[in-house]
Amino acid sequence: MFALVPFMFEKVGIIFILAFLLSQMKSFRQLVQNEHKMNEKIMLILLFGVFGIISNYTGIEIYQYTINTHEWNSELNPESALANTRVMGVVIGGLVGGPLVGFGAGMIAGIHRLLLGGFTAFSCAFSTFVAGIVSGYLGRKRIMKERKLTPLYAVLTGITLETIQMLIILALSKPFEQSWNLVRIIGFPMIFVNGFGTLLFMLIIRSIMSDTERTRANQTNLAYKIADQTLPFFRQGLNARSCKAVSEIMLKLTSADAVAVTNNCKVLAHVGAASDHHIPMKKPVTGLTKKVLKTGEISIATSKEEIFCMNSHCPLKAAIVLPLKVHAKTVGTLKMYYTKADKLDKVEVQLAEGLANLFSTQLELAEAERQTKLLKDAKIKALQAQIHPHFLFNCLNTISVLCRTDPDKARKLLLKLSSFFRGNLQGARQKLISLGKELENVKSYLSLVQTRFPDKYLISFKIEPHLENVLIPPFLLQPIVENAINYGFPGSKYGGKITVHVFSKNGQLHIHVEDDGKGIPLEKVRDLGKKVVVSAKGNGTALYNISERLKGIYGCQASLTIKSEENVGTLVAISIPLDSKGVFEHEAESVYSG
Repeated sequence: MFALVPFMFEKVGIIFILAFLLSQMKSFRQLVQNEHKMNEKIMLILLFGVFGIISNYTGIEIYQYTINTHEWNSELNPESALANTRVMGVVIGGLVGGPLVGFGAGMIAGIHRLLLGGFTAFSCAFSTFVAGIVSGYLGRKRIMKERKLTPLYAVLTGITLETIQMLIILALSKPFEQSWNLVRIIGFPMIFVNGFGTLLFMLIIRSIMSDTERTRANQTNLAYKIADQTLPFFRQGLNARSCKAVSEIMLKLTSADAVAVTNNCKVLAHVGAASDHHIPMKKPVTGLTKKVLKTGEISIATSKEEIFCMNSHCPLKAAIVLPLKVHAKTVGTLKMYYTKADKLDKVEVQLAEGLANLFSTQLELAEAERQTKLLKDAKIKALQAQIHPHFLFNCLNTISVLCRTDPDKARKLLLKLSSFFRGNLQGARQKLISLGKELENVKSYLSLVQTRFPDKYLISFKIEPHLENVLIPPFLLQPIVENAINYGFPGSKYGGKITVHVFSKNGQLHIHVEDDGKGIPLEKVRDLGKKVVVSAKGNGTALYNISERLKGIYGCQASLTIKSEENVGTLVAISIPLDSKGVFEHEAESVYSG
């Protein structure tokens, strides 16, 4: 009996060496540590089934109470039996992979044992099958109770099932006397050595699991570190400066060879490899990025061809492109490139996915903060217009004079003043209002101003029919008309002309406000709408506010342009997308653009 123990340890050593070598392979580690889908379960069945087959081939033949140590058992004598580590591999498979893996591995190893022959062929095959099912059930039960699969638990399971195998041999193998003598020889060595082998095997798997937990902990720490360092830049929105800083941080802290960020129109930043032809502020050059922007789903490329880069000398061989979303709408992409395909493993993919979610959350928070500020600025602008002392006092003085000379006209002006105040208050509370409401508010304002200067300018409206119900941001038109009045004809008393033209073309709503006033110097035109322009009267702030609100609501689909020539006039043009019904998607979410 004890003479068999050293030989059994030798056989366990073979299986242990194979298990250790497999544990160094990335594919095996991923297979063991993942939540098992059907294809992974099939791989585990084959893997642990093969362990059982190897155990059968390398087992120790017991013939008439004699130990025969063949190098390879291809066929057994009808009077022979086999001492091996078959049950150990099946038990580990069942504990790790669950009932299906245990069943499959048990069937493979058991059928192979049956084909080898010997007087215990059937009983050993049946016991292997039972061991697979029972170990799978015990492993699943343990995991469902949220308990870890400890080495001690695995060892006790292996010893128990090996003992059951001995009992099955006694019950099913004939003659009983021969079976009894066999169990006396192989019983203790197989139970003890297989238990020890199970312990070693589970320690290897436990090591893989521990490495996975450490990797996930490191990933989490790295993700939070990156999020902490990038937050100040994402609060600035998706623009070239902030995205370049974010890309440089990620290039430094991750194993990526290049990092890029885009909005839904152009590349905002690209740092690292291939910077010579992946140039910021241009349209994306890779088909992979265009695909993600269109579908809003993660795309992974593991070859140069899958990246779709137009440059034949591009060194990038693998990439993961992730959508950046604000309120479930794709506003850009985060791209991590690699010069070697094997660098893009599951760990890198999980890290990238986590970062994309964190960045999307940061963008949402930044967008909410920015829109709150813009809305607050709009409300302040509205309140300022309502209580502007010169405007208000001039209107009241004009009305007080008319009360004596023309009471009916004074009453009408009071109604216009009331309508103007009411329109401003409503606009301050709403994100979108109808074009008709905005025009009504503008006309109320004009009625009040034209009463004081009836011949200073002529204003005309050219509104395409059926556009009154189109929804636009409040305070979009009135500040532009006000600017034209205040700054277009500062020294003129007669002859000024302002035209408000609203029309639709190619799925866009176009609003043009044109005057034939003094115009604006070229150096000022370049800054208007793009940044706050220092001005005593604040016209630069109003245009910048309009531009930013258009970007926040419509992204790259809206635009504000200013054309002006001194002593000729100024044209302010706004373009906003229309939906297929001719009205705006008033439920559209805010997005960032560079």
